[in-house]
Amino acid sequence: MENIDPFLRHGLFDAKVPRYTSYPPANHFQNDVGHRHQAEWLSCVNNGEAISIYVHIPFCKRLCWFCACRTQGTQTMRPVDAYVQTLIKEVSAVRAALPSKITMGRLHLGGGTPTILSPETMNTLLNALFDAFDPSDDFEFSVEIDPTEASEPLLQTLIDFGMNRASIGVQDFAPDVQAAIGRLQSLEQTTTVLDFLRAAGLKAINLDLLYGLPFQTEESFRQTLAHVVDMNPDRLAIYGYAHVPWMSKRQVLIKAETLPDTQQRFELANIARDTMLAAGFAAIGIDHFAKPTDSLYKADQAGTLRRNFQGYTDDQSETLIGFGASAISRFRGGYQQNAVATSAYQERILGEGFAAHKGYEMSDTDTLLSAMIEELMCRFHLPTKSLQTQFPEHAQLIRQTVIALMSRYTDVFSINSTGLQMHPETYPLVRIVAHYIDAFNSSEVAHAAAI
Repeated sequence: MENIDPFLRHGLFDAKVPRYTSYPPANHFQNDVGHRHQAEWLSCVNNGEAISIYVHIPFCKRLCWFCACRTQGTQTMRPVDAYVQTLIKEVSAVRAALPSKITMGRLHLGGGTPTILSPETMNTLLNALFDAFDPSDDFEFSVEIDPTEASEPLLQTLIDFGMNRASIGVQDFAPDVQAAIGRLQSLEQTTTVLDFLRAAGLKAINLDLLYGLPFQTEESFRQTLAHVVDMNPDRLAIYGYAHVPWMSKRQVLIKAETLPDTQQRFELANIARDTMLAAGFAAIGIDHFAKPTDSLYKADQAGTLRRNFQGYTDDQSETLIGFGASAISRFRGGYQQNAVATSAYQERILGEGFAAHKGYEMSDTDTLLSAMIEELMCRFHLPTKSLQTQFPEHAQLIRQTVIALMSRYTDVFSINSTGLQMHPETYPLVRIVAHYIDAFNSSEVAHAAAI
C-alpha cells in the first residue's frame, strides 16, 4: 500500500461526504422551488442554445440490491407504456415553454432500465423527442444498457435513431459477488451485446463497474478487470459502492459484514487504477478512465472537463432538462427535481404539464462555491486568480478560503502562479477537501464513503 499517512491524517477511511455531482448536493433541495421557478427558468434559456436532455425510465424487471437509484419493479409492460405516454406529455409542455430555436446537444436515457422498453414504445418515445428538439451539429445520444434486458430489435431501434454512445452496466463478473448483490449477468450476455453494437457501427462504449461490493476480493476484482480490458471499452466509470440501507431499503439484503473495509476498498480502487493505466487508459478525475481517442480524455486535456449527475462529462451545456419521475434539471438559476414517486409525477403532468417538486435557487455565493468544487473535482486545482476575476465581489471570501485550505491541508496543496494545486498523491482526498469548503455541511443526511 502506498503511503497512507495523509489519508489517515485527514480521515479518508472514516469520512462520509457527498460525491459532488452537483453543488449543492440534492439533499439540500427545497420544497418551495417548484412550478413557478420551472416556468420562469425554462423561458430564460438562451434562444439558440444547445441543451442537454436526460430521460429517466424508473422501471426494472429485477431490482438489484446494490442500487440506490429511484426505480421500481414491474413484470408487465402496461405501467411502462403508460409512463412513456406521460413522458411525451411532459416533453410537449416543456418544449412549449422554451424559446423557439433551442436545439438538443445531448440526449441520455437512464434508469432504471431504459432497455426494458419494447422497440415499439421506444420508437414512440424517441419520435416525440426528436419531433420536439432538433439535434445540434455535435449531437450525442447515449443510453444505459442492461445486457440482461436488451433485445437485438430494441438495440437496433436505438441505433436507427442515432445512438452513438452506449453505457453498459457490469459492476462485477464474479458469480458470488453477483449473487450477493442480486444482479446475475454472465460474461457471455455482456459480450453478446457488445458484439452486436460494434457490428452495427457503434464506436463509443462505456462500461460501469463497482468496487467495495460484498465478497469482492483483490483476486476476483483483478479477474473482472481483466475481462473488462479484453472488452476494450472507450471509457470506464469505476465507482465505490455506497452502502446506505437507511436511504435505499433494498440494500438491507446486503450484509455489512460481507463488505470490504475502508482500507480494502482503497486497495481495490488502486488495483483498478493501476490495471487501467497499464492497459493504456488515462485516469480522469477520481473514478473515470478513458482512451486518448475518447472525448472525455480530450476534455480533460483541454481543461474543459465538467461534473454532472452522471459523473464526469465533456458536456459544456449550461442547461440540462430532466424528464420523468425524480429527474433533475439544471438551469443557470438553479436546480429542480420532478416529483419522485411515479404516481405523483404522472398526476402533476396530467394536471399542470410540469412536474417540478423541489429544487434550489442559486445565490451568487452558491455559484462561486459550485465553481470552486467543480474545479477541485475535475482538475484538483483552485484557480484563485480566475475565480477572483469571475467573482470580484467575493474576492475576500476566495482569499479566506485559500488561507483556510493552506492552513488545514498543508501537506495536500502547493501554491502556483494560478492558485492552489493538489499534489497528485493526495487526489483521493478531493471530496474531503470539497466538503471542507462546502457551506452546506449537514449531519442529517447520509453521504457515501470518501473512497
